[in-house]
Amino acid sequence: MPSLKTTAVALAVTAAATCLASAGVASAQSAPARQVAELPAGYQIVTLPNANVPNFQRRTVYCPGGKHVLGGGGEAQGNGAILVGSFPTPDGRGWIALGRQIGYNDVGISVYAICAD
Repeated sequence: MPSLKTTAVALAVTAAATCLASAGVASAQSAPARQVAELPAGYQIVTLPNANVPNFQRRTVYCPGGKHVLGGGGEAQGNGAILVGSFPTPDGRGWIALGRQIGYNDVGISVYAICAD
């Protein structure tokens, strides 16, 4: 009759093997290769560098040429700076960001647009 220690070790090994097999680690099959998504035609990130502007003043960056905005963002910089808005332009060709800085009259705002044809 196996000892209690031998039984415990056997159970632990079996449990570990089961976990590894269910996670696919013990499988001899290789995982399918991940496909990398292609970037849209004319993909480009456009940046409007940081500048201090009055609180709540909009800063806008536009896509070059006939490109359209796919997304974007903004960054508010400064002590107590808060980004209060980040959204596309009504015509879909740029990105707007605005912010405020608590205790100050101006705030540093950077704007980014992700553009494509």
